[in-house]
Amino acid sequence: MDESSSSTWRRSWPGIAIWAAGWAALLLLDGRVDLANQALVLVATAALATLWLPGWASALAALAGVAAFNWSFVPPRYSFSVDVEQHALLLATLLVVVWTVAALVTRQRRLALAAARDARREARLRTWGDALRDASDPAVHAGTLQSMLAEAASVPVALLIDTAQADPLQVGTPDADQRAGLELCLREGRPLGPGSGRYEEQPDVYLPLRGRGHTLGAAVLQGQGRGARSELLLPHLQALCDQMGQALLRAQGEREAQRLSDAAHDQATRSALLAAIAHDHRTPLATILGAASSLAEQGERLDAAQRRRLAHGIVDEAGRLARLTDNTLQLARLDAPGVQLGCDWESAEELVGAALQRARRRDGGQRLKAWVEPALPLLWCDALLLSQLLDNLVDNALKYSPADAPVEITARRQGEEVVLAVRDRGEGVPPAWRERIFEVFRRGEAPAVADRPGAGVGLAVSRAIARAHGGTLRLRARSHGGSAFECVLPVRPQPAVPQGAT
Repeated sequence: MDESSSSTWRRSWPGIAIWAAGWAALLLLDGRVDLANQALVLVATAALATLWLPGWASALAALAGVAAFNWSFVPPRYSFSVDVEQHALLLATLLVVVWTVAALVTRQRRLALAAARDARREARLRTWGDALRDASDPAVHAGTLQSMLAEAASVPVALLIDTAQADPLQVGTPDADQRAGLELCLREGRPLGPGSGRYEEQPDVYLPLRGRGHTLGAAVLQGQGRGARSELLLPHLQALCDQMGQALLRAQGEREAQRLSDAAHDQATRSALLAAIAHDHRTPLATILGAASSLAEQGERLDAAQRRRLAHGIVDEAGRLARLTDNTLQLARLDAPGVQLGCDWESAEELVGAALQRARRRDGGQRLKAWVEPALPLLWCDALLLSQLLDNLVDNALKYSPADAPVEITARRQGEEVVLAVRDRGEGVPPAWRERIFEVFRRGEAPAVADRPGAGVGLAVSRAIARAHGGTLRLRARSHGGSAFECVLPVRPQPAVPQGAT
């Protein structure tokens, strides 16, 4: 007994048991009820057994049951002779009713099986669509599509997918003819083989992986053209293929949109650099050129104080130009995708001390103070970039606060973070500008801001530096006036201390 016969027997045994019970009841009722009531028992038995028996088995069992009923209970007993006037109509009606019940139950069972099959297919389509919707690269699910098609069609399946690379992605092992059919289906974007209206003589069915207006692959159902279920399966299999085609087209569109976005970003960065160079580099260059020309042409006629003033002007403007150039270049570099930092373990105390020394060499730097909390953890950072961040914040604090107001650099621990802050007692920043001033080329609208030189790049590059380190740069208004710019950096697991170190 093969597996299918065994499965049919397991499903049918309740029907056989019902027929046995029904005949037992007829034998018990024989002589106690009239023939019409016995016939009703036979109808009930046939109707109940049909729920478990196949349609053909129900029809045969009903015919055999009516014949046995005629032999066993209809006078004259133990013969197939029938009294036409008394019992022929009863037996004919009994057979028609039993066959009608069997036909209706069989049809209802077929409809239920079709509904269950459609529900499974709908669930498969929904699950497949969810998997593709969340996939950044749908081509990695090609093997899943192959498995689903093979399971639904019960035949081997091979795929050919256009991944916009040099060679299409092949899944499965198609032969030379099937590979040619896949390429033809991919080019034309139409099904091929039996049931498609094209190349009906082929033994295989080819289905395109269609997106909106594009075909990005094809599938071959090897030998499916010989299957009797192909007409019922093909719409479902084509829907599975089309979901993959739409996902591939969406992924291609996203990659193209990302490429265009990167190109637009690069162009915007280049334009910003050119604008910064054209606008903000011109003033210090003009000052340097004027002072240098005066020294070169009139140096002998100028006294020592005038020459020192011109030389200091050159140094100051050159330093300003250097900082502006560093900020502009760092902004372009940090905005690029995949930027790599030169990180190492650094001491917050050394970073703050170096920033303090550099600031005190500039005008007004003597009012700068520093405070560092003891026993701060080491920072995993790019020291040059963090130094540039602190220099930018200190330069802004000195520039936009009164000449006699103190400016502070502090470093403290806050939970699992280290906060480097530059605090001043200036006019502060209006609430509407507390986020906008971190945008490139934004400097605020206050007259005190417009009167001082600047490009609006320092805070933008400082926030980019903080974010590149996994931290953030924020502005906090101080309670008695002024601003505190705080760079918040995460604390990483500290490096092991070498043996013998103190």
